[in-house]
Amino acid sequence: MDRKRMTAIGVVVAALGLTAAVTLPSFAGQSAAPGTGGPAGATATDGVAPEVVDALRRDLRLSREQAVRRLTAERQAAGTVNRLRTSLGGDYGGAWLSADGSTLTVAVADPAQAAKVKAAGAVPKQVRRAVNELDAVKSRLDSVGRTATPEITGWYVDVATNSVVVLAQPGAEARARRWAANSGAPADAVRVTTSREQPRPLFDLVGGEPFFINNAGRCSIGFSVVGGFVTAGHCGRVGARTTGFNQAQQGTFAASSFPGDDWAFVRTNNQWTPQGVVTDFNGGVVPVNGSTEAPVGASICRSGSTTGARCGVVQAKNATVNYPEGTVTGLTRTNVCAEPGDSGGSWISGDQAQGVTSGGSGNCTVGGVTFFQPVNEILQRNNLTLVTANNAQQSTQPQAPATVPPAQASPPPATGDTACAGTVRRSGTLTAGRAQAQPDGRFYVAQAGAQSACLEATGNGRLLLELQRFTGGAFQTVARAATVDGVAKLSANGAAGAYRYRITALSGSASYTLAFSAN
Repeated sequence: MDRKRMTAIGVVVAALGLTAAVTLPSFAGQSAAPGTGGPAGATATDGVAPEVVDALRRDLRLSREQAVRRLTAERQAAGTVNRLRTSLGGDYGGAWLSADGSTLTVAVADPAQAAKVKAAGAVPKQVRRAVNELDAVKSRLDSVGRTATPEITGWYVDVATNSVVVLAQPGAEARARRWAANSGAPADAVRVTTSREQPRPLFDLVGGEPFFINNAGRCSIGFSVVGGFVTAGHCGRVGARTTGFNQAQQGTFAASSFPGDDWAFVRTNNQWTPQGVVTDFNGGVVPVNGSTEAPVGASICRSGSTTGARCGVVQAKNATVNYPEGTVTGLTRTNVCAEPGDSGGSWISGDQAQGVTSGGSGNCTVGGVTFFQPVNEILQRNNLTLVTANNAQQSTQPQAPATVPPAQASPPPATGDTACAGTVRRSGTLTAGRAQAQPDGRFYVAQAGAQSACLEATGNGRLLLELQRFTGGAFQTVARAATVDGVAKLSANGAAGAYRYRITALSGSASYTLAFSAN
């Protein structure tokens, strides 16, 4: 789209720019002052950070005293190893600590050097090869690394056995030995070990960070969900491939809707770990602990890979934006600025996820208006589970009202034989391919028992009426009926739960009135 057209339209999709991200002020709150050493009340123990002590206690099952003692001994051992490596020179064969960290062993290729090791307080061990010889063997393997098949998962110098270990998956041991022999490495220096390890690169999915679509356009991650992340639909169509901020292969667009909606779900590969946080582009992250919707007037912040973190307030909900590519409904309007490349990025109020960037007008130099696609709709439509900061998987169950919504103050009176009756009445207008949820884009809670609804349509459109119940993290259809001569009626007996009606225009356009009742 050229700049003249963008200016004339006044509302543009914040999509797929290729400029670099910039660092902007944090919205995560004040960071710790230099020299404070972290959270208030945290103090070092014998020069060891308390967070490290706590982690050792948890993972190595040590007492606090054992953890501190071990760390102190390891610090002393590191100094001893550095000194012995220098003094032993070419006879140095490596060093290692015992399982409990209490004994330091230093290998020597020349037995005459054992006295130096003892004098330093370590235990000497005579070996055949110095560590520089083992490094040379490993370098031979590295030189043919590209010819290693996937079942050969790695190799490393093991100073404790004075060998180079090659890891092979079960059944691939012989192939690993042949591969090592072809490198020219001496057979007696290589030890093939069976391993079920399947190493892979590990990257974090963080809201607001950039990703690339088909190695071209750039958008921003919205929020981590189980299996991947959500972002804007205009960023990519189903099947488009993505790479991460580091250009590593990341995933594929598994679902995408634009225009009409503006959401997408990218299913990522196992190299990427979804994290329940959003970057503030100032060296910190903001935790995501749920997706409770913020009201109009609430403060809200967004994170995007072009303009970083920006904040403002919610101005309106259920906004319709007529983009050049088509109309998008159900968006939330804000006075926060955004620019191309911020598309798909995170919107958060406090610690609650709100949505993903759709588009807007203006920029972050002069200010502007930006719209976002609400995140709860994305979760519900795709049966996705939000990942939160405490690694809990946030249910997509909506925050339900306690009772069936009351009828409008003055519901239209029933007229004629085909008039629909019900305690709750709602109306709307649809064109072919579009859908609306009632009541008011939300839902109601009903007790177990009978429910009934009637839909009257005027115009040349044919409408489909569906009763849906929230089950398994998404709304599922339990009954449906299409209009015949402008009227559709349905009834169903169901369990207690959250329900809604979905009206879809199968063809043409029509205005409708929905009347329904629930026990």
